[in-house]
Amino acid sequence: MARTVPATEPKLEKSPLEKFVVLLIVVLPFLGTIYAMVMLWQQYVDWLDVTLMIVFYVISGLGITIGFHRMLTHKSFETSRPLKALFLIMGCMALEGDPTSWASTHIQHHAHSDDEDDPHSPLEGLWHSHIGWLFSHKHNIEMYGKWLTKDPTIVWVTKTWYIWAALSILIPTLIAGWSGLIWGGLVRIFLTHHITWSVNSICHTFGRRDYNTRDASRNNFIVGLLAFGEGWHNNHHAFPRSAFHGLRWWQIDVSAYIIRGLEKLGLVWNVHRVRPEDMQKRQITPTLQEVMGD
Repeated sequence: MARTVPATEPKLEKSPLEKFVVLLIVVLPFLGTIYAMVMLWQQYVDWLDVTLMIVFYVISGLGITIGFHRMLTHKSFETSRPLKALFLIMGCMALEGDPTSWASTHIQHHAHSDDEDDPHSPLEGLWHSHIGWLFSHKHNIEMYGKWLTKDPTIVWVTKTWYIWAALSILIPTLIAGWSGLIWGGLVRIFLTHHITWSVNSICHTFGRRDYNTRDASRNNFIVGLLAFGEGWHNNHHAFPRSAFHGLRWWQIDVSAYIIRGLEKLGLVWNVHRVRPEDMQKRQITPTLQEVMGD
């Protein structure tokens, strides 16, 4: 969902306090993960800890991929207000910011993908595109996300996002105590963050390009698996509104499977799909059928 914007834009800078908050959000899960490795080595981990980590990873990860990304930013499908709020609340649990700020940054990314105004362009290095940009980029909601501020559901979740973020840490802590905080909280946040950020860095540096795009977006199978289908990033940049990023049968896209299932149940509608002829026009490499002469 790329937006046409002026080539030169004012740069918004984070305040020292904002940078400190980002530092805490980045460093604390990292330290928690190191501590978790010590717990694992000492066999001070049980199946409840692992289950909490997986459950909250799936909840928050799908909140980002289906809620923040495909539903909110790209309008890949429509749904009811309650389900829309639920997906956005799930996304807040990933601790990647509120939905309005997240979507605004991603819209800017598509508008300036891999150029100097891209918030996480790999032109400034892999480290910058993965994590460094978090300390310099400030969301420009006025330019990229003003339309988001007119939706009451989005506004409500945005105003209350820190409550849902806190609950995603508090709930596993209440269930399993200290180990729940470490595994269901910090380790899960660490994994969710770095897998999400890998879409920005790895998927603009390593992988396969199946479609012509004006950027360096690439499809990466491993990131595709871990990020519930988001790793088919070249596909996504070629067809940003598509609800399905995995465009081949073998391109595993868990988010797409869930959206398709919800569509069959009548819970989502106006699901955007890519027409085969449009895929053919932008294709770089031949399909297997063409190679085999089929």
